Amino acid sequence: MAEEYAKAADRLDPIDAFMRGDLSHSGQLTDFSPEAERERHQLVRRYLGLAEADGGDEEGVARGAMLDRLQVAADLFEAGEWARALHVHGPHVQVRRSFDLLPRTNEQQWEVIALKVRQVPETLLGFRRTLQYGLERQLLAARRQALVAATQCRAWGGGSGASSGYFTSLIATYPGTARALGADLTLGAAAADRAYLDLADHLERDYAARALETDGVGPERYSLAARSYLGTRLDPVADYEFGWSELARLTAEMAEVAERIAPGAGLDGAVALLEADPARAIDGVEGFRAWSQELLDETVSRLQGVHFEIPPPVRRVEAMIAPPGGSPAMYYTPPSADFTRPGRTWYPTLGRTRFPLWQEVTTSYHEGLPGHHLQVGMICFLQSDLGPFQTLRGAVSGHLEGWALYAERLMGELGFLQVDDYRLGMLSAQAMRAARVVVDLGLHLQLAIPTGQPFHPGERWTWELAVRFLMASSRRSREFCTGEVDRYLGVPAQAISYKLGERVWLEVREAVRRRQGARFELKAFHLKALQLGCLGLDQLRQEMERLA
Repeated sequence: MAEEYAKAADRLDPIDAFMRGDLSHSGQLTDFSPEAERERHQLVRRYLGLAEADGGDEEGVARGAMLDRLQVAADLFEAGEWARALHVHGPHVQVRRSFDLLPRTNEQQWEVIALKVRQVPETLLGFRRTLQYGLERQLLAARRQALVAATQCRAWGGGSGASSGYFTSLIATYPGTARALGADLTLGAAAADRAYLDLADHLERDYAARALETDGVGPERYSLAARSYLGTRLDPVADYEFGWSELARLTAEMAEVAERIAPGAGLDGAVALLEADPARAIDGVEGFRAWSQELLDETVSRLQGVHFEIPPPVRRVEAMIAPPGGSPAMYYTPPSADFTRPGRTWYPTLGRTRFPLWQEVTTSYHEGLPGHHLQVGMICFLQSDLGPFQTLRGAVSGHLEGWALYAERLMGELGFLQVDDYRLGMLSAQAMRAARVVVDLGLHLQLAIPTGQPFHPGERWTWELAVRFLMASSRRSREFCTGEVDRYLGVPAQAISYKLGERVWLEVREAVRRRQGARFELKAFHLKALQLGCLGLDQLRQEMERLA
């Protein structure tokens, strides 16, 4: 039943299918119009009803995952979230990012690019009609999100001082001599760039004027988003307190490590040294990409056969530099189903040409191995043994990001962070994720900063306070933290999925360790967990405790 749904859903959302690794959808873009959104919802409702009516195996992993994900999808549609999807994972981003993964080595592949580029204007118009539908029914995104999206669209369209649009730059790398194809690519790229500029104009002039002034989404929308991103229900008060306590614990540990790096200089002094020391940095974008690739390859070699059994296709992962205009945070894209397209880490340089390394090692462990690439690569490798909703189709951020953050900590436990520079980097990444819990809950639910805190005690969260708090907590730049806070506001509850997901992974590991006693073996625990595929956090806990 799930496989029937999956085939139908892929036809209705080819971008999602392609990004998850189905190369048969390489040349297609998704229709984001209101009519297409309703058609996808009708499919969800039909199969949700069939799955509920079919008793089947009440404890079946595949059935549980299917029911959970379809119910969340139905609830999100009926709440109108699809009609205000202006954020860093929204349709305008999905369209552009899908081109990054297209191969470009022969004429046939460039013909696919030409076919896909021609679809961009119509696809963006469909999305505009959906946003208009939302405007007419008061299903509104926040004004800040509209302006952030407009900035992205303008950068990709070739405005805001860019030398050329994304699509014009893309087709400039066409090496062939076929005149008809070259002309098709040129015309299509110009139209695609123009479509992004037109969308930017619409968002700035029309949509932003009618959008919500309030950034936070409030308790009801936030609760629904949390179910989507975590696969569990929140206790906002307890989770807010958890974020504060984790941040205090990590800050104290950071101070201890900083003292060993720069005695007497304090945490800020240690960070200043790590940022300024030429011996602790890489100069040049290509040099940094090569360093990243070397670290990924070395990590595979050191983990394989010792801490994990990594299938041969999963041992290949590529370090890439992200195109400008996107999110400031590093991200990962999965391999194709046949692994001809490898898993890739994408690093946004934000215009920099010098890269201090103290935070980059743990980021590589998060995005590469044993983080996203190992977890997602295993899912792709085992997909024929998993139900469709245990693969990336049923992706639950709490499971995926929780594992990746757990992987950063795990590498410290396994002895890979003996250099204090890199240990401080791991702790600062953990602190940023703890600060995310505080900021995300605080902004969206308009919580007060506890009176016992040194940072603006008793005040309510604002965008500016959140940016400054994140900068102080993570030791990241204002530009980076601005992009992060904008992302949290546009995608409520996704930011908390890292730390709350990691907490569940740690709790599950400890529960299994207690139940198995002397039989517990960490390598076997990880193998069992990864073989389950991607699940909501409640189901992950249930299945792992059953296996124990």
